Order: sequence, then C-alpha cells, then structure tokens
Amino acid sequence: MGIPDTVETGILTFEYNNKRQLVKMQSKDGTTTFEYNNDKPVKSNYYNKKQELEYYAAFSYNGNLLTSIKAIYTNPDFNRTSYYTYNASGQLISSNLCQSEDCTHPTTRSYSYDGNNISSETFVLVGTNYNNKREFSYDNKLNPYTNINKYLRITMEGAYTLSNSNYIIDKNSVKDNGNWVLSETTTYTFEYNSSGLPVKAIGKGSDGNLSVQYNYEYIIQ
Repeated sequence: MGIPDTVETGILTFEYNNKRQLVKMQSKDGTTTFEYNNDKPVKSNYYNKKQELEYYAAFSYNGNLLTSIKAIYTNPDFNRTSYYTYNASGQLISSNLCQSEDCTHPTTRSYSYDGNNISSETFVLVGTNYNNKREFSYDNKLNPYTNINKYLRITMEGAYTLSNSNYIIDKNSVKDNGNWVLSETTTYTFEYNSSGLPVKAIGKGSDGNLSVQYNYEYIIQ
C-alpha cells in the first residue's frame, strides 16, 4: 500500500573543478560539460548515452545578466534559442524557448517571487491550449542547488533550482475555460544533514501515496 506499481530510478551526478565550478553533469541519458570564462559559463556540450555530441549551447550576456542561450544541433532543424528577462533585483521572471527564427510559438515560463524563493511558476505553450501553474510553499533550509553557479541554475530553470529553499508543498493547476483548476498537490517531507542540507525528500500526492523520492549526497570539504 502506498508504493507505486512501477518505479523508475535515475542518478544525476555532478563533477567540479578546483575552482568549485560545475564542469560535468551525468545521467543514464547523457552527459553535459561546461566551459567558463572566469565565473561565467560560455558554452555547454551535450553528449548522448553513446557519448556522441548531440548539440552545444552558446551563452550570451548583457553585463552580469544572462540574456540568451543558443543550442546548435548536428541537425540544424532542431536548433533553438532561450531568452531570459529579469526584475529590478536581477531575479529571472520569464524565459522564452524559441524553436524557429521568428519564434512564433515559444514555450514560456513566468515566475513570481516571495523573497528568494519562487512562489508561482506558469508554463504556457503558445499556439496550444496547454497552460500550467504551480504554486509553492517552502521550508527555511537551503536546497542542494544553492551553491551551484547562478547562471547554470537559470539554465536548469524550475522553482527548485532557482529558489534558495526546499518547497514542501507543490500545487499544480491547469487552465480550464479561463480559470485555474487545481489538479494535484504534492507534499514533501525532508531529512537534513548537520549542515542543514536535505539528504532525502519524499513527495506524496493528493491521495497520500508516494509519488517521488530524492536522495542527495554531497562532497564534504
């Protein structure tokens, strides 16, 4: 009881250089490497599970703000560009993923904040009827992504990587006839290490059953 009929597991590992910069992310699906100019990532390379280069991405900046990332694929039909906008505090408030030069049907994410945490995230696929909104409540601890390069956290997107704390409630709504309708609520409980960082997160859905579990390991220095 309370255990999903099918369980899918995955491991995401992070590697760092001697400057504590993230230089590699690896999962069962592939590997991403990062190149830097001082503290700014300027290029990432994605290799599939056969270790073949599938695409690379070039980072563009305006001063200290990351403004766009252009992904160049071996098949140019898949090329895409992400554009980023910020509030006066330098927090990311929207991203647009464009899969054509004229960007007629972008995928848009919009963010609202409560301090250093995202209070709501809206996802819109322009040209379709798909609209999704997630609203969050948080603990008062730091999350595992807090010390990762701020520009890479922007590229990862999503409330968890962009916020400082761990969300304990995730309310997911869809738009129906112009109104937001709550479709699912996931509640998380955490276990923390002596530094206050999470080592385990368990998420349960609206029915009270286990929906997801995360385990975190850290480099201790």
